[in-house]
Amino acid sequence: MPVFNSAVTLERLNALSANTMVAHLGIEYTRVGDDFLEARMPVDHRTHQPLGLLHGGASVTLAETLGSVAATCCVNTAVQYCVGLEINANHIKSVREGFVIGTARPVHIGKKTQVWEIRIVNEQQELVCISRITLAVLDKR
Repeated sequence: MPVFNSAVTLERLNALSANTMVAHLGIEYTRVGDDFLEARMPVDHRTHQPLGLLHGGASVTLAETLGSVAATCCVNTAVQYCVGLEINANHIKSVREGFVIGTARPVHIGKKTQVWEIRIVNEQQELVCISRITLAVLDKR
């Protein structure tokens, strides 16, 4: 059963990223499924730490972006919005170049909270980072 509202398209999601940190880091949404959202991020000068490896903060940015956007795609944005409460990340493998691909899947979609798991892999499908984000679902005033 699909968890996202029917208006979710890659074109709309990528357009929302203009002039944000998401665009600055080169994050691009690549797939929307019935129960997942996927994006890729380049591993280059924008996302490296000083030793030339993917910065853990860049991985967390990708995870938070995917989880927050996925959660928002599950609510009626005319009356609700989602904000992050907590995020954690375990960095498993280093990456020096290419792309990493993040996939967000729901763990819990409730009326007032959502929990999403985000798996980030390299181009060889090896786990680079695993993250979980908890979001509050708030009513607009």
